[in-house]
Amino acid sequence: MNGHVKSVHLRLWMEAAAALLCLRLAVAVNSAGGVMASGAQDCALVQQTLKITRLAHKESADLIKTYKGSQGEMSEFFCKVSSSDIPVPNISGLEQSDRIASISTRLRAFFPHFRRVYEQQSDLQPPTSALLSLLRDVRGRNRDLASVVNRLYQSLYPNLPGPGPKGAPTKPPPRQNIFQQKVYGCVVLKTYKEFLTNVMREMRMLKSNVCAGRMKRNVQLF
Repeated sequence: MNGHVKSVHLRLWMEAAAALLCLRLAVAVNSAGGVMASGAQDCALVQQTLKITRLAHKESADLIKTYKGSQGEMSEFFCKVSSSDIPVPNISGLEQSDRIASISTRLRAFFPHFRRVYEQQSDLQPPTSALLSLLRDVRGRNRDLASVVNRLYQSLYPNLPGPGPKGAPTKPPPRQNIFQQKVYGCVVLKTYKEFLTNVMREMRMLKSNVCAGRMKRNVQLF
C-alpha cells in the first residue's frame, strides 16, 4: 500500500471517529437536557405542593377558630374528644414513594368527612354563616392538594402504580344528635390540621432532596 492510499485511509478513519464522537456528544447533551427538564419539573411540583399545603394549613387553623366560635358553650371540649371514625393524621411508609402515596390516600380519605361536616353544619348554621363559607374553601383546597400530590407522585415515580387506598377507609358515622355532630365536626377539623402539619414537614424534606439533588446533578453534568 503506497503512501497516498495510507493517507486516504487515515483521513477516512479520522472522519469516522470524529462523526462518532459528535454523535456521542449529541446524545449526552440531549440526555442531560432531559434530566435537567425532568428535575426542574419535579422541583416545581414539590414547591407548588408545599405552597398549597401551607395555604391549606392556614385556612384550616382559621376554620377551627370560626368553628369553635359558632358552636356555643363547651366548644373547647368538643375538640378534645377522640374518635375512631376519623382518618389518622400520621403519614405511613418507609420509602419516599410510600409516604407520598400515604399523603394522597389520606387526603382523599377526608373527602366524605368534610362533606358530612358541611351537611351537618348547614342544618345548624344560617345560610350566610362565615363557617359554611370557610368549610367550602377548605373542602375545595383539600381536593386541590390531593390533585397536585397525585401529579407529584406520578412525576417522581412514573413506573410505579398510582397511589390507592390501603386498608378499609374510614366512613362518616351514622346518624348523630346535635352534640355528637358538634364533636365530630371539631375532631375532623383538628385532625386534618394535624395531618397538614405532618404534610408540610414531609414536603420540606422532599424539597430539600429533589431540588437540592437537581442542582447537584446540574453541576456534575457541566
